[in-house]
Amino acid sequence: MPWIQIRINATEKTADKVSNMLLGRGAQAVTYMDAEDKPVYEPLPGETLLWDDTVVVGMFDAATDPDPIIAFLKKFYRKDLSYKVEQLEDKDWVREWMDSFHPMRFGKRLWICPSWREVPDPSAVNVMLDPGLAFGTGTHPTTALCLEWLDGQDLSDKTVIDFGCGSGILALAALKLGAKQVIGIDIDPQALQASHDNAERNGVADRLKVYLPQDQPENMQADIVVANILAGPLKELSGLISSLVKPGGQLALSGILDIQAEGLNELYGQWFNMDDAAIREEWARLSGQKR
Repeated sequence: MPWIQIRINATEKTADKVSNMLLGRGAQAVTYMDAEDKPVYEPLPGETLLWDDTVVVGMFDAATDPDPIIAFLKKFYRKDLSYKVEQLEDKDWVREWMDSFHPMRFGKRLWICPSWREVPDPSAVNVMLDPGLAFGTGTHPTTALCLEWLDGQDLSDKTVIDFGCGSGILALAALKLGAKQVIGIDIDPQALQASHDNAERNGVADRLKVYLPQDQPENMQADIVVANILAGPLKELSGLISSLVKPGGQLALSGILDIQAEGLNELYGQWFNMDDAAIREEWARLSGQKR
């Protein structure tokens, strides 16, 4: 059915209150959007991050009269209410969402494919992965940089650790590219479940083990470690992450802004012979070999 969409300019502090107001006035759904194209990074479990300038979008049945809703909101905003009312045509929103995801190629061999799409190259290394609640579908530059790096490695008979595994996309790629075993570590139990479920869909669950940090085996080491998280944790956990790599092993780090790359490269240079940073848009991937 058609809809009325009411867009309200809010802030990080007022967005939840505006959302509750819209829901209380009959909104069928409320979403948050960035008003100024500023990045919000992956939150910790239970944490909700919003932009300084947030647009709150309420979806209402087309028969709804928006004027009383706007009048109600003006009492809260007084003279500063900034809003827009739009008519939306009837669409199959699920189909539209599904149509926005296409198979993506990373490097020479690797494809990430949603399950409802035909595999472009059956002879390639194909990872079937549907967008879900856990972070990581291959569309973000940091994930893409890591996937391309994995595609360029010889993973045969190698053990890989995916530190901060999220959806398991890097773990699945490593397994499909020939890794003997992958260990996924994440602070979010939901991410571990997503990684396990995605591994089952790809027929590689027997070679994937997942752990919360407090449950991982002691003195664990791998031939290759990938950590696509954020610069802060990469800095704070540098000693731990470095200890997971065997002497002579390989390390790849991402989730890093390009302006943060030099400092982290110097930090990890204590233990690794680091390569030059690979940059895509405003993001960086670091890599190196442990001495």
